[in-house]
Amino acid sequence: MGSHRHTPVTGFGRGARVTVLTAAAASAAAMSAVPAGADPRGPAPATVSERVDRLYAQAEQATERYNATAEHVDDLREQVSRAQDQVARGQEKVNRLRGTLGSLAGAQYRSAGLDPAVALVLSTEPEAYLDRAAALDRISSRQVGELRELRAAQRLLDTRRTRAAERLAELEDERRELGEQRRAVQSKLAAAQRLLNTLTAEERRERRERERAARQAAARPAPTAPDASDAAGSGRAAAALRAAQSAVGRPYGWGQAGPYAFDCSGLTQWAYAQAGVSLPRTSQAQAHAGQRVAQAGMRPGDLVVYRSDASHVAIYAGNGQVVHAPYPGARVRYDPVHMMPVSAVTRP
Repeated sequence: MGSHRHTPVTGFGRGARVTVLTAAAASAAAMSAVPAGADPRGPAPATVSERVDRLYAQAEQATERYNATAEHVDDLREQVSRAQDQVARGQEKVNRLRGTLGSLAGAQYRSAGLDPAVALVLSTEPEAYLDRAAALDRISSRQVGELRELRAAQRLLDTRRTRAAERLAELEDERRELGEQRRAVQSKLAAAQRLLNTLTAEERRERRERERAARQAAARPAPTAPDASDAAGSGRAAAALRAAQSAVGRPYGWGQAGPYAFDCSGLTQWAYAQAGVSLPRTSQAQAHAGQRVAQAGMRPGDLVVYRSDASHVAIYAGNGQVVHAPYPGARVRYDPVHMMPVSAVTRP
């Protein structure tokens, strides 16, 4: 059987060097070959305008997180207020019980100075004294009951104080988180503004044209001729849609829910509030605030939720359009329902 060992190669002969160099040159030529019509530099990088739009989308996502935290802060603030009221009432009860016990103890002390038999002999009104003695017996048993009630009230007061302190600490944590999220939104918006400042004259012109078209669309009412899927929604859906339409032209304001400025979920929440319907504050929560319906069956007034993370929401206006608050710098306006990927349609 032949050996599998190989003699180590210490160098190349001239022919081997030529072969290797030829192969390397062919490989380089193959790697540099570019199909006809292809850009040898690869995919074009995102334009400044596209990067601005992406930053606006990220700011909107951060805004919805801010809205969720702000809603939780409001809930915690109410819980802290209720807990503090309960503590105050509990302290009043404890103070009252302590006062009652103090009065009973004083009466016992004053009445226990003489032996009862001697006090009866010396009394000028024996019958009155006997009545008082019987009252003292009742006071003694009552004192035991009052003491038990005081202890129970004190335990409840301690529990409520602990709960209030926990809620207050949680509230402070949420307030700090709120500040961080506010800074995150402001950072995204500032970055978008810096990019906008770098646009070329041509890019500025193109963006202005798009914004002008959007403003013109916002100034027009939604088409009134419904299609087959635009059967009238409920009375409250119609009222919510009318409210949203009345806000067309008002500015986008992150973290705001009207009546003069709105972010996306702030607009839908405010519009449905005008119809007497309470919606959650965030687009993610609104995606589950009602009955899910198929896109083919959406009706005016339905909530249309966008992106896989449900970070944008609008109100369907009929005939393939929605009313929504788009992004900072824009105003409430109409846009095509499929302006972004739709993740859900909800009917409150």
